[in-house]
Amino acid sequence: MKNIASWNEGDWIAAIAAIALFAVLIIGGVISTRKNDEFAGHPRGLFVLFYAEMWERFSYYGMRALLVLYLTQFWLFSDGKANLMYGGYNSLVYVTPVLGGYLADRYLGQRKAVVFGGVVLALGHLCMAYEGMQGVTDPLVKQADPAINVFWLALALIVVGSGFLKANISVIAGQLYRMTDPRRDAAYTIFYMGVNTGAALGTILVGYLGQTLGWSWGFGLAGIGMVLGLIIFMVGKPALRGQGEPPKALPTNREWGLYAVGVASIAVIWLLVQYQGAIQNLLIVSGVLLLLYTLYEAFKLPKEPRERIFAILFLIALNPVFWGLYEQAGGSLNLYTDKYVDRGGVPTSLFQSINPIYIILLGPIFAGLWQWLGRRGIEPSAPAKFGWALVQVGLSFLVFVWGAHSVGLAAMTPVIFVFLIYLLQTTGELCLSPVGLSAMTRLSPAHLGSFIMGAWFYMTAVGQFVAGKIGEATGGENGEMNKELTLAIYSKIGWVTIGIAVLVLVLSPLVKRWMHVESLSDGDVGDDLSGQAQAGLEAQEAGIHPATRPV
Repeated sequence: MKNIASWNEGDWIAAIAAIALFAVLIIGGVISTRKNDEFAGHPRGLFVLFYAEMWERFSYYGMRALLVLYLTQFWLFSDGKANLMYGGYNSLVYVTPVLGGYLADRYLGQRKAVVFGGVVLALGHLCMAYEGMQGVTDPLVKQADPAINVFWLALALIVVGSGFLKANISVIAGQLYRMTDPRRDAAYTIFYMGVNTGAALGTILVGYLGQTLGWSWGFGLAGIGMVLGLIIFMVGKPALRGQGEPPKALPTNREWGLYAVGVASIAVIWLLVQYQGAIQNLLIVSGVLLLLYTLYEAFKLPKEPRERIFAILFLIALNPVFWGLYEQAGGSLNLYTDKYVDRGGVPTSLFQSINPIYIILLGPIFAGLWQWLGRRGIEPSAPAKFGWALVQVGLSFLVFVWGAHSVGLAAMTPVIFVFLIYLLQTTGELCLSPVGLSAMTRLSPAHLGSFIMGAWFYMTAVGQFVAGKIGEATGGENGEMNKELTLAIYSKIGWVTIGIAVLVLVLSPLVKRWMHVESLSDGDVGDDLSGQAQAGLEAQEAGIHPATRPV
């Protein structure tokens, strides 16, 4: 262990994060020893979910911060290939919750789905700790190591486990409260704090151990975190007050049959994570079918609901643009930070904690801002907010490119520009993700509500794959990241996105008219407070749960 006198910035950041985690655990211990059913005016079940989801996000985001570095530095994949693999993996993570949510709603119930997903996730993170051959410098020899099949299995387990857990745990949080309970907004704020606390602490501690002591240490800690989250959830079952159970009696043979479907899907994902071209083709084919079916349903509706579907399609189509740029964070921007940024001794992966920290700090400010503007009748419409989100994410790359060029290509990029790019991306995220999720639940016809939410996450998955393709391009012809080429690509995608944003802002009045907000009735509005589809409660999805109000 290092002498404290020789600690650098990274060591101090990790130590502070460890102290913060210890403090959070002490608070959890205090809550668990209380015998009454409520704590701080909320059901104890909410805090069970808080800690379970905190540990799940701790493990997931900790692993995510290391993934592209692990692919390039341990498995010796080229930078371009690693970015594409990262994008393909993330796209699958966002597709599978559609299936997991469907099985939970129709058969398993959310609690059983979360337990199954948690077990699968824990196995996946622990499999990541198995490394295989050490000290190999030839990429062909390294990637021929049979141990790489354990790595593919780990990714497949995490994808499937996320599918069963991701869409369901926040739904249970909503079920703890009546629809009219005034504590619901505060409950989701508490829950979101757990999500982003886990994301920030996991990124710092898992990333620090992985890059200083060894990959298996980091991934092992992620696995331990997931196991702790699962234990908390299972032990805390009584505090859930019977929520999240199957919608009707579930025979044992059918329950195990559903688990068998989950296990079989692991084999399918094991293949897909190895072949990104197959993922791309599946996304294209399913996307075309999704669009055709949506239009088919739309043209069966009267004028106003039909035009609301057109508005939904307009908003959903912007998802790949935003997330394609935003998700450079864990891919090409992670590699750029590792190679070309003056980090001052801070491990690269720790910079992935900036986004969830920004969300914790800025999320409540944006929620208050929308309410303040709304009371004065000047709140931007949902499509206008999408336009401003694209302006900010495009501008983030232009600012970063300007900062890198301001000191010359031969010099390391000042670290302040890493903080600035994440700041603009986070403010853009807060203009798009919670607003979009609220719009999906409000504008979709009742009989298409779940389908539309699935389409939203599907297009988010497309955005993850687009991010992988952009990251792949930064590798150039030989697959190795080049600073000048990367900055040129960042500049191009920045300007293109701002151009798209201007078009969105110009069209926003038309799209707003398609929404027909003035004729929406309570019967038309989806329950914005039910916790459906996580409602933007994770670091990737902006973190503030929208109140029911005009779009």
